[in-house]
Amino acid sequence: MNPLHDLKDRSSESSVLNVLKNEIEMAKVKKLPSRNKVKIGDTWDLTQLYESDEAWDEAFLKLERKLRQFAKFRGKLGESTAMLAKALKFDSDFDRQIERLGNYAYLKTTQDQANGEYQRMIGRFQNLATRSAEAASYMRPELLEISKTKMKKYLADPAIKPYRLNLERLLRFKPHTLTDREEQLLAMQGEMASAAGKAFRQLLDADLKFGNVTNEKGEEVELSNSTFSELLYSPKRTVRKNAFKMYYAQFQGHENTLAATLNGSIQSDVYYARVRNYDSALDQALFADDVPRSVYTNLIKTVRKHLPALHRFYDLRRRAMKLKKIHHYDTYVPIIRSIESQYSWDEAVDLIMESLQPLGQEYTTTLEEGLKGRWCDRYPNQGKQSGAFSYGVYDGLPYIMMNYHPTVLNDVFTLTHEAGHSMHSYMSSKHQPYEYYNYTIFVAEVASTFNEQLLSRHLLDNAQSDKHRAYLINNEIDDVRSTIIRQTMFAEFEMITHEMAEAGEPLTVDALKSTYRKLLEDYFGPDFELDEELPLECLRIPHFYRAFYVYKYATGLSAAIALSQRVLDGGQQELSDYLSFLKGGCSKYPLELLKDAGVDMTTPKPVDTALKHFEHQVDSLEALLF
Repeated sequence: MNPLHDLKDRSSESSVLNVLKNEIEMAKVKKLPSRNKVKIGDTWDLTQLYESDEAWDEAFLKLERKLRQFAKFRGKLGESTAMLAKALKFDSDFDRQIERLGNYAYLKTTQDQANGEYQRMIGRFQNLATRSAEAASYMRPELLEISKTKMKKYLADPAIKPYRLNLERLLRFKPHTLTDREEQLLAMQGEMASAAGKAFRQLLDADLKFGNVTNEKGEEVELSNSTFSELLYSPKRTVRKNAFKMYYAQFQGHENTLAATLNGSIQSDVYYARVRNYDSALDQALFADDVPRSVYTNLIKTVRKHLPALHRFYDLRRRAMKLKKIHHYDTYVPIIRSIESQYSWDEAVDLIMESLQPLGQEYTTTLEEGLKGRWCDRYPNQGKQSGAFSYGVYDGLPYIMMNYHPTVLNDVFTLTHEAGHSMHSYMSSKHQPYEYYNYTIFVAEVASTFNEQLLSRHLLDNAQSDKHRAYLINNEIDDVRSTIIRQTMFAEFEMITHEMAEAGEPLTVDALKSTYRKLLEDYFGPDFELDEELPLECLRIPHFYRAFYVYKYATGLSAAIALSQRVLDGGQQELSDYLSFLKGGCSKYPLELLKDAGVDMTTPKPVDTALKHFEHQVDSLEALLF
C-alpha cells in the first residue's frame, strides 16, 4: 500500500505535508552511532587489561577468594622481616589486581553508560573494594605499633627494599593513626561520611528543575547544569541574563537545604581532622603530600597581589563587548568569535606533534603511535560519557576518553591536555615499580597544561592574522583566569569556612553567602557589577565536597607555565630535568619532584611567573583590540 494514499484517507493534505516535513527534518539529524557500530580503530584497546568480560569475571572471582588471606597476617606483622615482606607483597599484589579490575569496569561503564551489565560490573567492584579496605584495615595500626628499633632493623633489610619508601611515609602518620578497632570503625564510616556529598549531587543533578530558556536562535532549550554553561556562551545578552536568573532562582529556593549539605561536608572534614589529631582540616589535607601550609597561603597572597591585572582584563572585556556594566554572565562569551578550524583526528595529532617537538623524538614518537593507535576512544557514541579524561594504568595502556569534533579547535587543546596526562602515566609506569608509579594530584595537572602551553605557543608563532592571534591569547588568559585565579578564590573560601567551623561559628546560609560575597568583591574588583544571586554560587560547586584539592589546579598550571618557559628557553639539561619529573611517579614527594624539574613551589616565584605571563597577555590582547 502507498503510505501517502493511506495518510490522505485519514487526514488532510496539509497534515500529510507536515508529516513529510517532520520526516525530512528528522532525516537531517545526524544520530550518534550505537556502541557496537563504532569502528574498532576509533576505540581504545581494553584487551590490554582483560581479553573479554568473561576474563574479567574469572579474575574477579579469583581475587575475591584471596580476600580471606588478609586474615592470615593479622597480628604477625612484627614477628620477623620475612613475615613482614610476605605480608607487604601480598597487599601490593592484591592492590595491583584490584586496581586492574576497577580500571576495566570503570572504562567499560564510561563507553556505554546505558549498559546494565557494566553498571553491575562497577557495582561488584566497588563492593569488593570496600570489603578489601575493611579486611586490610588492621595493617596500618599494626605496623605503627612495631617499635622504632625493630622497624629500623626491618627497613635496613634488602627484603623490605621494594616497600621501604611506603613504610617510611606510613611512619609519618603514627601520631594520626588510631587503634586497630578504631581504624576499622572509621573504615566502616565511608558511606556515612559521603552522605552530604551524595545528597548534594542528587539535588543538583536530579531534583532541581530550572525550566526552559529561549536561545539566540529562538529555540526552547531546557535549562540544566550542562546547558547553563552553554547558554552563558550565547552572543545574545538577554539569553545569558535569563539563563543566569532562572538558574540561580532554583538555588535561592533551596538555599537552606544546600547550605545544610555543605555544612555537613565541612563538619565531616573537621571531625576527621580532630579524630586523627591534626591541628586543622587544612593541615590534614596537606599532610599526605608533605606540603607546608605556606604553599597554600603563598598561593592566595600571590594571586591577590596580581588581582589588578584581572580587574583590568574585565574592563578590557567590558569595552570590547561595548557594555556599560559587566556582569558575571558576560564573562564566558568569547570576546573574539571562534576562528574557523578543521582538523581531522590524524591532522590534530600531527599538529600536536609539531608543537611538542621541544620534548624530543622519544616523547613524540611514543605519543604519536599511541594517539594514532588505540590509546584513545575518539568520538561520541550513544550512551558514552561526555567530556574527556586520561586514565593512566599500570597494566594496560594510558587510556584517553575523547568526544572529538573536527571543527572545534578547543578539542585539539583538550587532546594535547589529556595526552600530557597519558605520557606522564606512561613514563611513570615504565620507570617506576607498581608501588610508586601513580603520581599525586598535586603534580597531575603539570604535564597536561605544559602540553597546552606548547600548543598555544606553536599556534601563536604560526598565526596568520591578528584575529587568530587575539583568539589564542584570549584563550590563554581565560585558562589562567579559570584555573589559577578562580580556583584560588575557591581555595580561600574553603580555608575560611573550615576555620569558621573549627572556631565553632555556625555555617548558616547567610554566613556562607556573606563570606563568598566578600571574596567576589575582592576578586572581581570595584567596577564589576555583582548580581545579588551570585553569592549563591558557593552552594553549587561540587569541588567543595572534596575540600582542599582545588588549589592544586592553580599550583599545577603555575608550575606548567614556569616549566614550559624553562624548557623552551633552555637546553638539554632543562629538558632532561622535565622528562625526569615525568618518570618520577610518586618516588618522591611532589614538591621534591617539581624542585628537581626546576620549580620551587615553596616560594611564590612560580605563581608570580605565571601571573606575570597573564599580565603580559592582557597587555598583548589590549594592543590587538584597541
